[in-house]
Amino acid sequence: MPREFQRGHKARISDLTAGTDLYVGVQISGPGLTFDISCFGLDADERLSDDRYFVFFNQPKSPEESIQLLGAQAGDTESFRVTLDRIPPQIKKLSFTATIDGAGQMSQIGPGYLRIVAGGEEVARYAFSGSEFTTERAVMLGDFYLKDVWRFAAVGQGFDGGLEALLKNFGGEVAEEESPAPQQEPPQAAGAPGFAPPAFGAPSGPAAPGPAPQPAQGFAPPAGATPPPPAPSPSVHAAPTIVAPMTPPGGIVPPPSPAPAPYGQQPPYGGPPGQTAPPPPGYGQPPAPQAPVPPPGYGQPTPPPGYGQQPYGQVPGQPAPYGAAPQGAPQGAGVTAALQQFKETPTGQRWTLQNSKLVRADLGMGGQPVLARQGSMVLYQGKVDFSYKGAGFAGRVVGNATGQEMQLMRCTGQGQVFFAERSTHLHPVELQGDAICVSAENVLAFDEGLQYEVRRVEGHGIPGGALFTMQFQGTGTIVVKTHGTPVVLPVTPTTFVDSNAVVAWSAAAQVIVSSQVRMRRNAYPGHTGEGVNLQFRAAPGNFVVVQPYEV
Repeated sequence: MPREFQRGHKARISDLTAGTDLYVGVQISGPGLTFDISCFGLDADERLSDDRYFVFFNQPKSPEESIQLLGAQAGDTESFRVTLDRIPPQIKKLSFTATIDGAGQMSQIGPGYLRIVAGGEEVARYAFSGSEFTTERAVMLGDFYLKDVWRFAAVGQGFDGGLEALLKNFGGEVAEEESPAPQQEPPQAAGAPGFAPPAFGAPSGPAAPGPAPQPAQGFAPPAGATPPPPAPSPSVHAAPTIVAPMTPPGGIVPPPSPAPAPYGQQPPYGGPPGQTAPPPPGYGQPPAPQAPVPPPGYGQPTPPPGYGQQPYGQVPGQPAPYGAAPQGAPQGAGVTAALQQFKETPTGQRWTLQNSKLVRADLGMGGQPVLARQGSMVLYQGKVDFSYKGAGFAGRVVGNATGQEMQLMRCTGQGQVFFAERSTHLHPVELQGDAICVSAENVLAFDEGLQYEVRRVEGHGIPGGALFTMQFQGTGTIVVKTHGTPVVLPVTPTTFVDSNAVVAWSAAAQVIVSSQVRMRRNAYPGHTGEGVNLQFRAAPGNFVVVQPYEV
């Protein structure tokens, strides 16, 4: 049975399969709609810094053939072969996307999926439908990303602007050629290498002569899959696209700085100048050097004051309009530049730190609610409902410092919620099936899909008479808050921590209340105030997290 993913779910690929030669199939359809399905090979900044790793119908493979477009087969609208151990080190993420060619919206599509096949067996499937989308015309379906090991994430997030917005999100632009290039058809199954799926999954139409069929290799999709849907309209290939870095005229590239981006998109392209790869065949020609500079927010960083550039909309050689600051003035860029460093940080992730003390949760990703400390919401966008988390000890946790109740609220809907509390430092902790104990006083928010229970550590001398902790386990994220920057220490037989300073520890660690108070030491002034501590005992490899804080 394949592992079923929902939007926002992640997993190590090694947990799905031991193989590195993978087949990725995408099935997507809708009445009267045609689709372009592509794969973007992105660098560490999630930018398409090398155009040769944009794999689509006009460029069906990467230079070393670690990413190959196989065409429609085995019931899939489009399919790819990905060889993870051949991907070059500068490529850190593979983003599989689908865009509508022509009119239409993603809300019109029927049930579809992205699946991963290894060793002839389907090991993972992310199912989606039009009910998850509204006016989007381009969506990022799933990512392979390198985070110490290769992992898979079901994304399911899109853009209203279609292919153009998708390319700009990854640092490129769309440009039409002056004369249309000859029509090109997607690769036919009969001309594919011998590892292709069975012939019945190939697109309809005459097939070019090719080598004799060979046995399917292990990563091919399992036999017996349903035939593919009808081939898309030829108009998909009538207008080739071009992906090119956006460089201002004259080659002047201001220092990179955060630039505003539409909701839900990655930060705009800001790669180093002079490191663009030559465009592959079929891409067309780059724009002329005299092309105008695009306005801010379209992938071009806003230059800081003092660079001497003309304000947007001003014709070079003409005086600035009334009320505009002169060029080169220290604060000539206005309010926009002054607030640039505080812009929202958009990503394709469910949880995103906006700064060290503010975190954003995207409720639309993952399809599950968020539980948070009541009163911790500082801003929300979209349609979000807040409700009280029902009674019971799990919903009302006694704090370890004041004895007051920690009451949780449940956040549901389609939107983004920003959380913070008393300017404390926030740390999202992502669990991948493992477990951790967190002091109840230090829990700000977490995914409702996590399994959690309350534990009580009793002891004389602890403020409130006991320390209440929450043990989390499963797949999801917890946002932990600390007073100051925390420190992670290994657990040894002599590890003692103040109950006010402890934040979290390994679920396998044992906690014991240790007292050093003696009557004769406490009978006169000069007592140290450090008579009660928590002792941690565990096997090597366990940890405890402390904060620089005392009540």
